[in-house]
Amino acid sequence: MTKKMKLGLAGALVVGVVAIVAVNAAKSSGKGVAVRIEAVEARDLVSSVTASGQVIPRTKVDLSADITGRITRLEVKDGDMVKKGQFLLQIDPEQYEAQVQRAEATLANARAALAQQRANLQQAERNLERQNEIRKTNPQLVAAQEVEQLETQLDVNKALLTAAQENVKQNEASLRDARSQLSKSTIYAPMSGRVTRLNVEVGETAIMGTLNKDAATLLTIADMSVLETKVRVDETDVSRISVGDSAVIQIDAFSDTTFIGRVVEISNSSVNRGTATATDQAIDYEVTVRILNPPADTRPDFSSTAKIVTDTRDEVLSIPIIALTVRENEALANTDKSAPVPVAPTKEVGKKDVEGVFVVGEDNKVTFRPVKVGIAGEKYFEVLDGLKAGERIVGGTYQAIRELKDGQLVREQPQTPAATKAGGTP
Repeated sequence: MTKKMKLGLAGALVVGVVAIVAVNAAKSSGKGVAVRIEAVEARDLVSSVTASGQVIPRTKVDLSADITGRITRLEVKDGDMVKKGQFLLQIDPEQYEAQVQRAEATLANARAALAQQRANLQQAERNLERQNEIRKTNPQLVAAQEVEQLETQLDVNKALLTAAQENVKQNEASLRDARSQLSKSTIYAPMSGRVTRLNVEVGETAIMGTLNKDAATLLTIADMSVLETKVRVDETDVSRISVGDSAVIQIDAFSDTTFIGRVVEISNSSVNRGTATATDQAIDYEVTVRILNPPADTRPDFSSTAKIVTDTRDEVLSIPIIALTVRENEALANTDKSAPVPVAPTKEVGKKDVEGVFVVGEDNKVTFRPVKVGIAGEKYFEVLDGLKAGERIVGGTYQAIRELKDGQLVREQPQTPAATKAGGTP
């Protein structure tokens, strides 16, 4: 074979390869972009806010001592159930009993002094009365100066009696204070509940709660019949929550069970979470959710997650959340003007951007159409305007939707059973 023939065969081979590649490329381009296509249809939607927190009892009491002293008796253990008025512990009462005895003795002396002063006053009254009677019968026998002295003595005794009475009152108050201090050495349960925390043992010294509340707390009693979880909700979500909203609560300790709850309180003041910069802070609000069916063995401070239902819709048109995208207004110039559904009022995302979806036509070409959406469920948006039931839209993938353009040809991507299940109604 000559050299010229070899070159001719090589050239023909190259031309053939190029032709095959071109044909395959043309065929591939004719198939369009592989996307997931879904129909606009009615679904039940549930809008919710999820936040984490801890389980706490609705009512609890931290008991601390009002006096200082050594603990001599302790009649409860951590986890015990107690009733209101039940004896809990005893602080050494010796010094307080001595104070009561001293106050009683001082009061007894004050009362004796009062009795004596009453007698002195009565004697002064009788002396003055006798002198006045004698003076009436014979003024010559009683000098005016002597009567004046008796009147002055009577006034002095009246004042001394008043002072003695006030002294008795003062000592009675001291006795009540001493007895009150003594009574504080014995601590009883102020409410019925469970001892959820016990910080002391016999022989330890109890200090006054006003000195250091945390260090002074002896024990905690909680009413475990009414439990709540306090969760922190971001400021962007708290406005969607109302008192009375229902919730589904997951407690980490009972991972295989969910519990029903209801929002009972929303804080008016925020709880700030410091971030990297002082000027940039994430602001949360505390939302209290009461657990309606708590298990009996729930303990305080269990970690929990509350899914608060803020809104529901029954059988409303919906589209996948992933299907909603943003395009510039210039893209609307190519919108199919003959579309049977009117263009909806749109939400402006930026100065030139609108939200919408890609509608798939009969020729498998897509058209961007603005839509107006309502609440968001777990996977779907409610459609308020812009679409009608039965229309086909591009529902995925995210990468395909991001790069789609008006008039572009698409083809339906085969879905695996797992993908089909994942795209179902929540």
